[in-house]
Amino acid sequence: MNKFINKLQIDLLKRHLSPFLFCFFTLLFLLLMQFLILHIDKLIGKDIPLLIIIELIITNLAYMVVLAAPMAVLVATLMAFGKFSELNELTALRASGINPMKIIRPVLIASVLLFIGLAWFSNNVLPEANQKARSLFIDIRLKKPGFDLKPNTFYDGIEGYTFLVERIDSETDSLYDITLFQKPENNRDRAYIVADKGLLVSKGKQALTLHLIHGTSLKFLATDRRNETMIERNRFDKHIMTLDLSDLSFMRSDPEDRNRSDRTMSSRAMIAVVDSLFTEIEEQRANMSENTMVYPEDKYTGRTSYFNPNKVLPDTLDYITSIESPYLATNIFPKAEIQRTFVEESIRQMKEYRNKVESINANVEWRKKRIARYLVEIHKKLSIPFACVVFILFGAPVGIMTKRGNFGFAALISTVVLTFYWVSLIQGEKLADRLFITPLVGMWTFNVVLSLVGAYLIIHLTTDIRITKLFRNRD
Repeated sequence: MNKFINKLQIDLLKRHLSPFLFCFFTLLFLLLMQFLILHIDKLIGKDIPLLIIIELIITNLAYMVVLAAPMAVLVATLMAFGKFSELNELTALRASGINPMKIIRPVLIASVLLFIGLAWFSNNVLPEANQKARSLFIDIRLKKPGFDLKPNTFYDGIEGYTFLVERIDSETDSLYDITLFQKPENNRDRAYIVADKGLLVSKGKQALTLHLIHGTSLKFLATDRRNETMIERNRFDKHIMTLDLSDLSFMRSDPEDRNRSDRTMSSRAMIAVVDSLFTEIEEQRANMSENTMVYPEDKYTGRTSYFNPNKVLPDTLDYITSIESPYLATNIFPKAEIQRTFVEESIRQMKEYRNKVESINANVEWRKKRIARYLVEIHKKLSIPFACVVFILFGAPVGIMTKRGNFGFAALISTVVLTFYWVSLIQGEKLADRLFITPLVGMWTFNVVLSLVGAYLIIHLTTDIRITKLFRNRD
């Protein structure tokens, strides 16, 4: 019997492998196509090396792997257990007195191992891949478009020059009816050049030589006198210019030189940042709780003796009738002027304190939101991989109950479940970032709910326990 169960368990694991790999690579392809559609406009027309584009795609595959693996697990589970039930193997298993949980157990263990591997991948590989991809995106965005002249269109891609060409022969790289504006930069004078014909000759990737034939140039030369310019007019049969294309080449920066965000950090690094933010919050609250009691100095009262209402003051003091104030502290002063000064100073200090409190509250709120974002990413590194286990708990009983192992039915159920899953995950992240709910609740709610549903369905299949019977027994 044990040998039979082991063979059945191994057979069921093999049934998972083919649909899992098929769904996994299909989802990777779809996510990759989505990525290219979203970012193709940033890559076209900039003469970016092919190896850079390949590296950009590979680094972005990291997050696609984390997303595709749990989805493939759900589809594969529905197909494998649906086929198992469709062939009436479950009926034979029950007739032999074997608990269906025994065939689910090895698949569940495999999902736990996959969860551990994905969690490690999300924490160690994914942040570095995201950092490299982010750095490459910045480098690509900063790169200027390649040298691309078009007929009857102004081109100013090369620093210091503006071109206008009427006709271009792409086979010979010949230009016709050329107008060139040269800006006064890098020890060059401002110039206006017109030529009947031109020829482009490449001098490597950093320079380009332009041979101008039969033309006229006007140079605007500065003189020693202020606000005076001398114009020099020349005719030429042939004029050679060297254009610097170094600004158009792709310059790659070191990813480590760029700041890291929450998605480019490991859990350990984010925990360290969270601890420092909590320390800063405590310091801010300590500053808020400092003693802010208004206590006037001698420069406002004139004499320290005014603070003692029982002390007899000298007869030489010029007394006037004191004003009645709802504030008890002002009544200890015998002079209305001192009372008025004290009240004004109190109001000023209270306004300063209110501004201080508002500033501290804003700083604390900003730090709390940063903490929430980091905690969301920490939980996400575990919650998304853990979906592999959750989808086994849910998909195995659902596949057995549907008794259909075809791809179309499994894809339909998976689409519905995954839509709710990703919507809840995205909305949970947004609500947690805005401090409406905790990161723990935002990232784990759907996992917990789906796990409970799956656990109930497994109990429903493997035992005679029914919730409806429990309510009937109570009645």
